[in-house]
Amino acid sequence: MKKPFNMLFLTAALAVGSYALQSTNAQAQTTPRVGIKGGFNASTLYYDNDGVSDKNERYGFHAGVFAQIPAGDFFAIQPELLYTTKGASGNYNILGINGTNTFRLNYAELPVLATFKLGNVVDLQLGPYVAYLLNSDINSNGDFGTGVARIDRDNFNKVDYGVAGGLNLYLGKALIGVRYGQGIQRIADSGVARTILGNAKNGVGMISIGYSFN
Repeated sequence: MKKPFNMLFLTAALAVGSYALQSTNAQAQTTPRVGIKGGFNASTLYYDNDGVSDKNERYGFHAGVFAQIPAGDFFAIQPELLYTTKGASGNYNILGINGTNTFRLNYAELPVLATFKLGNVVDLQLGPYVAYLLNSDINSNGDFGTGVARIDRDNFNKVDYGVAGGLNLYLGKALIGVRYGQGIQRIADSGVARTILGNAKNGVGMISIGYSFN
């Protein structure tokens, strides 16, 4: 991912981490939590195409619900159901014809995260996710013109999966969090998607805000 988001993600992680060091003596959260969350995404696709240069993040969002189920004083399982945007953009040069393509992939995603609780304030999380592709398209802007073209979903693996990790900071019932998810599944299956993206896999950084109802 590009340096601006890396620095933003690292700064947020360090800020929450430093708060964690001050919170380890707090009483652990031992009651279930249910809440809503949403926020900012910066996503990329890890692919190698000689005709594409200056690959950049696609900026988008995520939104959904979560539950946290305690399994001890300092451990919980947190399933979530999110709508999340993924993809990336890249410049192309084909026989002197230039432009930018943005690949837009939108998923319903289910992370299930092991949650290690540092007191009642800070959570460290790591676990798998599985996601289902809802729709896909390419937004083009360049010498070929400007417009949005659908990519047949049948050209993609409709199920994506990978691992995610991050941390949350609770301020009463409000929360802020940072997370990074790395796909393991190749997203392109056949057709034009496979031709352009090859063995590309999803990667996305998230900054979230949320609210726990209990």
